Amino acid sequence: MSLINVAFNFIFTHGHASMLIPQLILASTSPYRKELVSRLRVPFSCYAPAVDETALSNETPVNLAKRLALAKAHAVAQYYPSAFIIGSDQVLDLQGEALGKPHTHDNAVAMLQKMRGKTMQFITAVAVVQGIGNTANIRTGISVVDVKIKLLSDAAINHYLRLDTPYDCAGSCKSETLGIALCEYIHSDDPTSQIGLPLILTVKLLSELGYNVLDYAGYTV
Repeated sequence: MSLINVAFNFIFTHGHASMLIPQLILASTSPYRKELVSRLRVPFSCYAPAVDETALSNETPVNLAKRLALAKAHAVAQYYPSAFIIGSDQVLDLQGEALGKPHTHDNAVAMLQKMRGKTMQFITAVAVVQGIGNTANIRTGISVVDVKIKLLSDAAINHYLRLDTPYDCAGSCKSETLGIALCEYIHSDDPTSQIGLPLILTVKLLSELGYNVLDYAGYTV
C-alpha cells in the first residue's frame, strides 16, 4: 500500500455534469466484495488492510467479525484519513464455533462434514470509518444469515469442492454459484450478505456518515 495520502475530493463527470465526490475505499482485495461494491456504481478503490485475522482466546464469532471489520477499516484509514473506508469481515457461527476460510481442500472437506445437516449463521460485520484516532467518525453493524446445509455424503462434498473451489470462502460454500445446491434453506434480510458484504447495511452506514450513494452513483473519473 502506498504511504502517500490522496486528496479527499475528486472531480468526477457524468455526461456534461461534474461534481466533487468524496473518496471511497474498500479495505479489502476480496473479488467478491469488490464486485458487490461495484454494483453501487460509485467510484471507489480497493486496498489490502494487512490485518492479522487470528481469533482471540474465547472470542465469540460475533465479536471476532466486529473486531476484524473495524481493524481493517482503521488500518487503511491511517493512510487515507479523509476518505470513507469500508471494512468488513465474515465469520461462520456453527453452534458457537467460529469457522473461517478453509484455504485447502482437506480443510474444506472437514468443514462441510462438520456443517452437514446443521443450521448455522453467517455473520458479516461492516465498519465505515472516516478519520483517525479519537476524532474518527465510525459506524458499525452486523448482518446475520441463517443457513441449513443438507445431509451431504462425503462423495457429494468432494465433488462440490472440486467443481466450485470455495477455499477462500467462510464455510467452504459459494451460495451465489453451485454452493446453493448444498443448502436446504437460506434466511436473510439482505441477499448480498452471505456473499461477503451486506449492501443494504453498507449503504445505511455510509449515509449516516454523510456519503449518500444515490448522490454519487453513475459518475466516472
